[in-house]
Amino acid sequence: MPHADPYQYDVLVVGGGHAGVEAALASARMGLRTAMLTLSADGVGQMSCNPAIGGVAKGQIVREVDALGGAMGTLADASAIQFRLLNRGKGPAMHGPRAQCDKKRYQALAKLAVERQPNLTLRQEAVESIAVEHGRASGVICRGGFAYRARAVVVTTGTFLQALMHTGESKTPGGRAGEPASGLSTSLRELGFELRRFKTGTPPRLNGRTIDFDRLEAQPGDDRPVPFSYLTERVDQPQMCCHITHTNARAHEQIRRNIHRAPMYSGQIEGAGPRYCPSIEDKVVRFADRDQHQIFLEPEGRETLEYYCNGISTSLPRDVQDTLIASIVGLEHAEIMRYGYAVEYDYAPPTQLHPTLESKPLPGLYLAGQINGTTGYEEAAAQGLMAGINAGRSVSGAGPVVLDRSRAYIGVLVDDLVTRGVEEPYRMFTSRAEYRLLLRHDNADLRLTPLGRSLGLVDDTRWGRFEARSVAIDLLNEHLHAHRHQGESLHQLLKRPPTTWGELVEIDESLRELSGDESAVDEVTTAAKYGGYIARQAEQVERFRRLEDKPLPPDLDYGRIGQLRAEARERLERVRPRSLGQAGRISGISPADVATLLIHLRRPSAMGLAQAPRSP
Repeated sequence: MPHADPYQYDVLVVGGGHAGVEAALASARMGLRTAMLTLSADGVGQMSCNPAIGGVAKGQIVREVDALGGAMGTLADASAIQFRLLNRGKGPAMHGPRAQCDKKRYQALAKLAVERQPNLTLRQEAVESIAVEHGRASGVICRGGFAYRARAVVVTTGTFLQALMHTGESKTPGGRAGEPASGLSTSLRELGFELRRFKTGTPPRLNGRTIDFDRLEAQPGDDRPVPFSYLTERVDQPQMCCHITHTNARAHEQIRRNIHRAPMYSGQIEGAGPRYCPSIEDKVVRFADRDQHQIFLEPEGRETLEYYCNGISTSLPRDVQDTLIASIVGLEHAEIMRYGYAVEYDYAPPTQLHPTLESKPLPGLYLAGQINGTTGYEEAAAQGLMAGINAGRSVSGAGPVVLDRSRAYIGVLVDDLVTRGVEEPYRMFTSRAEYRLLLRHDNADLRLTPLGRSLGLVDDTRWGRFEARSVAIDLLNEHLHAHRHQGESLHQLLKRPPTTWGELVEIDESLRELSGDESAVDEVTTAAKYGGYIARQAEQVERFRRLEDKPLPPDLDYGRIGQLRAEARERLERVRPRSLGQAGRISGISPADVATLLIHLRRPSAMGLAQAPRSP
């Protein structure tokens, strides 16, 4: 039954990408009337670039989104055409689930999830400005003058703000091929937001019929696929093969001869590009001693022959792309279906946000995704989920939800953004997480699903799965500690590096009946093998939390703390950290500055100031 007023909602989500999908679904699942307004209703959940989900660190984020009740994990599992667990040869903290997806199916399932969700309305609208009443965001104004009202607005415009696409000397307005740019930048600037420019890019796509796969290295999926979602019992669909080839000296020479025609080098593009996902032009220039670069040829779906050329993102002119592709082994006769291009777009430096992702210039307005200077579907989904949660909680009068760095990769991501800001498009890596052994992909549900349940995001089916897995883990641990072999508990035996679970089952046949849940067995095994390291990280977390638990008053006047350096006062005023721990992570803040703040907080004059709100 439609709502009586089609222009009045609790929460508005602007944008239908991966951030927008998670934000809108979260708000609606929490029982709030929500509307998603997007430039193209057909583009909801579209994979603009690589048709893949997950990877190192990114896979952990997807698992966390899923554990909290988000959609990305189930969408990826249902549309995946190849599963691979990266870094299997390294420790469990480095393992990263990744899935190559059917691009069209993922997008169709994402749109269907939005359409099916109660309390959620999908509208094709071009949002042109943010409405403000009494100093708060109160809705949006769309092209044609149509006004939507709401008590919270989440902006997830991705790469579409004042977006410009570049292929060689050619420039076309738009944030994605065939789609227009968003004109919301003017409104954000008028509201006091600082905006800057970033650049991203995409490679050519090829017709698989014209690729000589016999000359390429095959890269099959895993025999035992690891799904993203805790709701996925098993993966039944057949997997497709990816292939590997390389650039060569001839290809590099083509690029060098035409580098003056590349928009990044001709001065045509001013925005900074992603350091960790550089264009092939950047690779050839920056790594001049390399005679080849790897290219992954990845199918875009089951019902298309289109292949994504992962590793040669480019904005070189079309004629150069033609000769570049023809110079690569296996691609000599390949036909380009879509040429690569770069996108230059506005983003809002994320130090303008609170840890809830609510903006500082305008209360009630939340920003999530690439508008905050990030890259990747996974980082966008995580931000969208947290923005949707906090927008909904604000409307409901509930307290904010902020995940700290010791609880989730999502916490690391958000804290890095709002505390340190970005000078280049941000990408998540395991190295960014101090406590990554505690934040493994396999234990995301144990860390986050109870929170998701308390927020109303985890339904009975997911909660039942969680409880069953938790019981299985507890029973296994109890059994291992209670049963002995030659004077040692089975748990002590399992802690030894060479001991496998299969060997324990041979010692104690009764374990076989308890081993039905493979994920529970893996969890218990990892916890035993790495118990000493996990305990040390837990001690580090306790030290971390002692600083996190020392809140800084939101109205603290840093200018009146005379012992602080001028640079420290300026940076602290800009970020307005919520705790002493966050203050210490701000770029340019020294341990001496943190000590000065701690001394100030211990003074009687500082004790009467209001404390920052605590998250659940």
